[in-house]
Amino acid sequence: MNNITITWIALPLFVGFVIYLIPKIDRFLALGMTLVSGAYALQILINQESLRLQLLDNFGVTLAVDRLSGYFILTNALVTAAVIIYCWNTGRSAFFYMQAIFLHGSLNSAFICADFLSLYVALEVIGIAAFLLITYPRSDRSIWVGLRYLFISNTAMLFYLVGALLVYQANNSFVFEGLGNAPIEAQALILMGLLTKGGIFVSGLWLPLTHSESESPVSALLSGVVVKAGVYPLLRCALLVEEIDPIIRIFGVGTALLGALYAIFEKDTKRTLALSTISQLGFILSAPAVGGLYALAHGLVKATIFLIAGILPSRSFTELQEKPTNRWLWITLVIASLSVSGFPFLVGFGAKMLTMKNLQYWQEIVMNIAAVGTAVVYAKFIFLPSNGEDKVRPSFWFAAALLISGMLAANIGTFQAYTVTNIAKALATIGGGWLTYFFIFRRIEFKVPSVVEQFEHLVGGMSLMLVLLFWMILA
Repeated sequence: MNNITITWIALPLFVGFVIYLIPKIDRFLALGMTLVSGAYALQILINQESLRLQLLDNFGVTLAVDRLSGYFILTNALVTAAVIIYCWNTGRSAFFYMQAIFLHGSLNSAFICADFLSLYVALEVIGIAAFLLITYPRSDRSIWVGLRYLFISNTAMLFYLVGALLVYQANNSFVFEGLGNAPIEAQALILMGLLTKGGIFVSGLWLPLTHSESESPVSALLSGVVVKAGVYPLLRCALLVEEIDPIIRIFGVGTALLGALYAIFEKDTKRTLALSTISQLGFILSAPAVGGLYALAHGLVKATIFLIAGILPSRSFTELQEKPTNRWLWITLVIASLSVSGFPFLVGFGAKMLTMKNLQYWQEIVMNIAAVGTAVVYAKFIFLPSNGEDKVRPSFWFAAALLISGMLAANIGTFQAYTVTNIAKALATIGGGWLTYFFIFRRIEFKVPSVVEQFEHLVGGMSLMLVLLFWMILA
């Protein structure tokens, strides 16, 4: 298993270079790499395997592979595979597929890192690969959005790196467990870097513009899996360090509510999805013990809907009410929206119910409000007119089939969530959200100000988050 793991980590780099050297088989190599990752993740999840490798003594590299890693790796494999299939006949160059596989490989590395130094390297590579994919169209707008993303990411990682060095100074090791013995400065700096990288709370308000202005397949990657590179180590630290767990839970609750409120009032489809991503990341953090499953459920759904958003005749909900959507495309949209809302028979139901079961008492009220808010947000998609006949290219249907099959198959592992009480609660939550949408929010014309998303305010928000973290740790 050790040799297989090391080979699997290095393989994407080799495949990426081969793609660039032999562009005629770029798509086949890229898709094959995702299948290898999917098989590796399934082996971990089915066999309940765990592995810990320490390759370079106390200086790193420490790797940990277990069920939590398996969920994130499987998410990465399925989302990346769907994006590659979606782009199959779109004329994208070998450079696009090479960067997609470099991104895929660096995400895999981040999902098995167990020390802060290795994680830093993986996150920096992720940032560069994501930047190159965001700027792939080479338009002025895409370049600005990419540079904005890169600057925020690098600033966050600078704080993170200082915190990692302080952890090493206190423990003579970079392993995650050392965070509990590190000074408060280290804890605050590392958490601030990861919260920003993961798009959490106000430090994640860089996310709506970045995800909404990227091409739809890139948006699917960013929202489905890239932001989870910052979320995964937060979950891992919460599970390993008792003092960190309540801080992560608090930010999870705040993020779930903030993102839902923003998304409810948004009138643009892609911005709504991006803001909803912020909210769903909060659900992942609110119950770290089952965060991996929720990450998988969210990744499959968000990749599906972002791919659909690139096909819809308009980005405006107002215009979409007058421009009917292709019926089969609408059915796919409904299935994904029901899953993220927590409808039974889809993985979103089991993930949401297990998350609610693992909440602490003080989280329950706010998280139930956020769950109703999620139903309100996706009611905007579910109740779009569906008698259109626009043609959809075949590659989308293959990608959608893969993602929806994942939603159905992953649901098999959540049978313990299927109780009469849970099913009734889920249906009541969704029904309440739909009624709230029809009688209240559908009639409200209100736009949430986006001034806080401006570049200078994002940097200021990071400073405020750092102050808040110091206060929370000292408390």
